[in-house]
Amino acid sequence: MGGGHGLAASLSALRYLPGEITAVVTVADNGGSSGRLRRELGVLPPGDLRQALAALCGEDEWGRTWARVLQHRFETGGELDGHALGNLLIAGLWELLGDHVDGLDWIGRLLGSRGRVLPMSSIPLDIEATVRRADGEIEIVRGQAEVATTSGDVMGVRLDPTDPPASLPALQAVREADWVVVGPGSWFTSVIPNLLVPDLSRALHETSAERMLVLNLEAQPGETEGFSPERHLEVIGEHAPQLGVDVVLADRDAVGDVASLRAAAKDLGAEVVLDALAQGDGSARHDPLRLAAAYERIMRMPV
Repeated sequence: MGGGHGLAASLSALRYLPGEITAVVTVADNGGSSGRLRRELGVLPPGDLRQALAALCGEDEWGRTWARVLQHRFETGGELDGHALGNLLIAGLWELLGDHVDGLDWIGRLLGSRGRVLPMSSIPLDIEATVRRADGEIEIVRGQAEVATTSGDVMGVRLDPTDPPASLPALQAVREADWVVVGPGSWFTSVIPNLLVPDLSRALHETSAERMLVLNLEAQPGETEGFSPERHLEVIGEHAPQLGVDVVLADRDAVGDVASLRAAAKDLGAEVVLDALAQGDGSARHDPLRLAAAYERIMRMPV
């Protein structure tokens, strides 16, 4: 569950493991190509869904080629400028078939996808954040793109509408899962929104699946600047107080105070697993093979 580059990193790792993968993806993007298609066609923003599909493409020539096709962006200086080809393909199938889930399933079959990609809600959503500015003033910031780049401290987020309809296949996937993996990703605009859809939150609470929360490698400028790993867990608890978590996975080099992280995880009912998850190039990106190995070890552990 998640969105953007964080969910894509998780899916790029999970595709190496046996089993059936279902990605449940946020649908609140209002910027770039996704925002333009959302406003013009009234469809779900396709960008995060596209990234999830690309991440689940195989490592063979077919998969690598289709991943590049989906991610290709036009540079025209005209009306097509900035549009991702995959966004147009997804929106075109939606228009032809009249069903978001059916369209995504067809694209998954075309790509030979290692798993299924589903929207978290059947309607496009907006994110609103309460932000404290440097001068202490409190403001409301609306829109995923605006919240992701805001200056100031994000105090909390909510969805508009506040009680959106969850995707029924997504609810079924959560209820039938063996594991639910939440994160990594933009905390306030990709991770937490999934927990704010009431029916999805209820399904997460009721499922017999083990639940894993994956932390980012560093705080994100704008959204979570200055956040410690344990603060990331605290805001999860503030937004989804009924959510139980079994495992918190974090990169061992990204955690300064292990004792504080374990205490925050305990408040969620979780144990902490530390591992080497980052790429070796110094960037704040998860290494798919390292993350896959960590997932495999955790999913074999008795919880």
